[in-house]
Amino acid sequence: MPGLDPVSTLARPIVADGAMGTALFAAGMPAGEAPEAWLLTGPGAAAITAVHRGHVLAGARILLTSSFGANPLRLAGSSLDGRAGEVCRAAVAAARAAGGPAAGPALIIAGSLGPTGGLLAPYGLLDPGAVRAAYAEQAASLVAAGVDVLWVETMMDLREAVAAVDGARDAAPDVPVVATLVFSRGRTMFGDTPADAAATLAGRGVSGVGANCGDGFASVEEVIPALAAAVPGLHVIAKANAGAPMRQSDGRTVYPGTAIEAGAYARRVADAGATVIGGCCGTTADHVAAIAAALA
Repeated sequence: MPGLDPVSTLARPIVADGAMGTALFAAGMPAGEAPEAWLLTGPGAAAITAVHRGHVLAGARILLTSSFGANPLRLAGSSLDGRAGEVCRAAVAAARAAGGPAAGPALIIAGSLGPTGGLLAPYGLLDPGAVRAAYAEQAASLVAAGVDVLWVETMMDLREAVAAVDGARDAAPDVPVVATLVFSRGRTMFGDTPADAAATLAGRGVSGVGANCGDGFASVEEVIPALAAAVPGLHVIAKANAGAPMRQSDGRTVYPGTAIEAGAYARRVADAGATVIGGCCGTTADHVAAIAAALA
């Protein structure tokens, strides 16, 4: 299992993939369909593998599985209720199928664990223990399917990120875990600073911390120096959206950030201490290729 290289051995930052959902809508995923549900269809699985393959050919070494929403709590009451394990297995298979000679031996498959969609008590109804157990169930399925890293992502609430990390480590104590949060104006939605978030997560035994999604390149760039300073020796991850999302009159959401801008962002965050760099919403294989070229 390749895992993540120790920071001290890196000659340059590792390139991670770009967006999945954006590409799937472009590939014909029906409006309102969840990628996790489409994944369990033949056309959906093929489309997801094609997106992964495009990112690999563009230079990505890390692929995040399309299991973002496969938490048992998030799936409860949906058509996928009770099928989290099935979704996780299919997501890992779709990512692995994107490998081959072009990927080389160092391709890393990261099992994505996204937010539950609810709020932990006392702000909401979710019990922290139940949330931790749900993440442990999802993580166990991803590890059994063969992921190299467990990747907690797009967390608004540091407490949910901690529950996810703890659950992942409960399920697979020997598998590396990383966690990324969403920051706006230098803080999470609940007011946590990058330094506090990084220190808290480092204390839970993660291999890397970082920022993803948000309002575009700037919101991620802003927090990378503080994250890097807070966790020397750990990976620092930058996966920004392709600019701030904009809603069109026809209801579509578009991302204005160009591949050229993505390359410039990659150079800046690498200089600021990021060791894993990719894209989030709106980023395509062209953005990934620009990031790879900038880091080469």
